[in-house]
Amino acid sequence: MPVKEQTAIPPIPLAGATAVRAAAGEDRGMTDAERVGLWQQRLFEAEAGMTKYLVEQHAGAALREWIGVQSAIFADLPDADVVDPGAWQRVFFRAQALMERFVVAHYGHGELAGWARANAAVHGAVERDRGGGSADVIGRVRRQAELYGSRYRVVESSPERSELLISHCSIWDYRERARSRGVPITLASPCEYCTTATSANIAARGYRPEFELLAEDGDRGCRWRASAPVREPS
Repeated sequence: MPVKEQTAIPPIPLAGATAVRAAAGEDRGMTDAERVGLWQQRLFEAEAGMTKYLVEQHAGAALREWIGVQSAIFADLPDADVVDPGAWQRVFFRAQALMERFVVAHYGHGELAGWARANAAVHGAVERDRGGGSADVIGRVRRQAELYGSRYRVVESSPERSELLISHCSIWDYRERARSRGVPITLASPCEYCTTATSANIAARGYRPEFELLAEDGDRGCRWRASAPVREPS
């Protein structure tokens, strides 16, 4: 499914918005088991999405190189009986970095959008429908922000329209720690792929994505909104 048009969200004061709970249980953080489960799901979405993208867009090209990347992605996985969110975070981030480098090196920076759309198709198939409409869609973005320890709050929540404000995105912090461990960092900014992929995921769930990148007092963040599409009168 193609990514729907992204438009800027009208500004709201960062200090003036009131958080609204998007879904039952949002007032508690995820358990370690839930964090591990989400890291594993994100890894599956990204790797399966890449395979889907390669089959549909570049069948037969760079197969040997892709098999080598897959081998590196799944090397040294944590033991199945150990619930360690930090270990799975390292696995996912390494995989994401390797796949970004693979796409850019073989097909060009512009093809990241094609991979994002393929990922979104997988995401739309495997993400559980919790019955909350757009609150569920933004809830997934919120949980991803929580995985990295980002500062965030839900600004608006309803089945038709929900909005999330991330005042400090900790992906920026984590990628520098990963770089120091030798993880290859290809993109100048994590927002280059994240905004495309998140928009595609929201669209795959049937909602209209909007986002705005924020920078204030050294903090990098973003604002996301998912809105139900306007229905034409019958």
